[in-house]
Amino acid sequence: MRRQHGSVSVVLATGMLVVLVLTMGVADVGRVLVARSKARTAADAAALAAADELALPTGRDPAMLAAEYAARNGATLTACTCAVGTFEAVVAVTVHVDGLLLFPGARDAVARARAVVDLPTG
Repeated sequence: MRRQHGSVSVVLATGMLVVLVLTMGVADVGRVLVARSKARTAADAAALAAADELALPTGRDPAMLAAEYAARNGATLTACTCAVGTFEAVVAVTVHVDGLLLFPGARDAVARARAVVDLPTG
């Protein structure tokens, strides 16, 4: 019986380690999901800003406006297809995710959005 006296400590330590690893994994998943949501929001805002500039020009560059709106939402504009004379803007943005606990190294959340302005005719 004396040999099993310390077995409770080993089981408890193992259980605590499992809980710690699971908690770290949940925290990582949460950070990635927040970054993905932020990327989607930034892509939507950038596409809408560029499409608005294409439809109702104020003299600003639609791609620069899209980059500004992406930056306001914590993202970096990586692509913008918004040709002057059209009413469609397609953008791609990236949100940088670092500081993950279980998966060290930087990750990027990427989102794309398309906005089309349908002006009334007549």
